[in-house]
Amino acid sequence: MSQSSVTPDQDRALALYRQHADNYDDSARRTMRMRQQTIEKLALRPGDRVLDVACGTGLSFPLLSDLVGPRGQVVGIDISPEMLDLARQRVAQTGMHNVQVLQSALDVAEIPGPLDAVLLNFTHDVMRSPAALQRIFAATRPAARVAIAGMKYLPWWLAPANFIVRAKARPYMTTFEGLEQPWNLALPYLDDFEWYSTFMGICYIGWARVKPIERW
Repeated sequence: MSQSSVTPDQDRALALYRQHADNYDDSARRTMRMRQQTIEKLALRPGDRVLDVACGTGLSFPLLSDLVGPRGQVVGIDISPEMLDLARQRVAQTGMHNVQVLQSALDVAEIPGPLDAVLLNFTHDVMRSPAALQRIFAATRPAARVAIAGMKYLPWWLAPANFIVRAKARPYMTTFEGLEQPWNLALPYLDDFEWYSTFMGICYIGWARVKPIERW
């Protein structure tokens, strides 16, 4: 399936992350401060259970683990076995006993809830999957905190420069659909969504709380 697909392609995602797993941490270092800022929006507390969606190599695990403490839990889910091998190594090497790692596509994942918080950091394919979003938010408590970050298209008056966005995104996502507003499929689940642009407008950080299920 081509990169112009309007829906995420799990087979292509597996192939991409098999290719990029070994150098993923190096490539992600330039957005580490953005990752930290996104996690700060979760306002995590000791004892919280937080889901790290498409957790990759577990770069967020140390930050999340420290914030929820020994009484809390971090649940990391990813589709890529190669990325999760590295995530499990990170957990073992740092002795994070409050981290659980699961391999699954998010649209069929058995997510251990209830969740107090959800991190979606550079997870565009998941953000464009209604089935994945439904499953994620079905596992949350009412008013659970949500933080979202990723790439987005520049405003319409800068549209010719969006080739930069596509070039930078191509190794990490299988569809460009929805890059105008990557968060819009999640909005029915959320209250008081706010966001701002960063990285000269090609990235965003957003945050909200989950609506009670009867308001979806």
